[in-house]
Amino acid sequence: MSKVQRQVDARRSNSEIADQEPEFHVGSWALDVGHIPDPTPEEFAVLSGMERFAFRVVRRMNRGGVKTFWTFCQRTLGAGWIQLSTYNIMRVYGLEHLESVSHERPLLLVANHRSFFDMYAISTVLFRRTRWQKKLFFPVRGRFFYDSPLGLVVNLVMGWWSMYPPIFMTPEKRLFDKYSVRLLTHLCREGAGHVIGFHPEGHRNLSEDIYSFLRPQPGVGKLIKEANPQVVPVFVAGLDNNLPRQVLRNWRGREPIRIHFGPQLDFSEYLAKRDHVRTYKEIAEFVMSRIGKLGEQDRALCALDAKQTTSIASRTYRASSRSASE
Repeated sequence: MSKVQRQVDARRSNSEIADQEPEFHVGSWALDVGHIPDPTPEEFAVLSGMERFAFRVVRRMNRGGVKTFWTFCQRTLGAGWIQLSTYNIMRVYGLEHLESVSHERPLLLVANHRSFFDMYAISTVLFRRTRWQKKLFFPVRGRFFYDSPLGLVVNLVMGWWSMYPPIFMTPEKRLFDKYSVRLLTHLCREGAGHVIGFHPEGHRNLSEDIYSFLRPQPGVGKLIKEANPQVVPVFVAGLDNNLPRQVLRNWRGREPIRIHFGPQLDFSEYLAKRDHVRTYKEIAEFVMSRIGKLGEQDRALCALDAKQTTSIASRTYRASSRSASE
């Protein structure tokens, strides 16, 4: 074979390989399969020195074999101590819905937000009660977790670096937030075993009524519309915001932690609509309504438990009364 012919064959081979590797577009970015983009210099420049350092560290911890190592730590050490601190009061419902999704595509878990520890509890269930390989990502507000050394320590100790990517939600950092949204979209679109935890409400609901919800943010609708991940709703109740008190409750027999997983959501009706803020809002409201249905399921179960407890107490009292009279 001539040298010219070998060069022609090599170019044809490279062209065929390129044709077999699809590209996925997010805005003006073309993302190769398996490649996570970096921010542009302009996007990176809006962050402070500490924020840039923190982002570089956490980004490195969420790539390749390093992410695999920290996932192992999260599965064994992280989930282990949370399991030890909650096993007496943890109640899980609908686990079959997690098992029924494809493990070859990303999974977006959308949950109500009442405690700092919602996603920690959910992650423990994922690691302790399911066997498929997974890598967790929990987008967080950049403030605290990325603008201070203590935030980095908390990300390591509590999240094993999984609190990523950061979204700062301030006007001066809006340019970087656009990058974080592109990155989040990529994580939700590509990656076998990717599990992304997301709170549609945007921040914690401080209402005393655990079955009330804040208005969902359209961002979750935009994310679902662009990335089209598998989506499973989750309702969480019974968690405290005080860590020592929460741990003590495990041995004092107080209110149980309840985690309800719902069936995978069907967005075909909304995916057919054009990209528009109204569509994003409709998707967000649909998601929140399904979380609300799980809340009603929890309310009904709690009412049934209370009725059974009252019945048992009543029978015990009558039996003790008869014994005393005899």
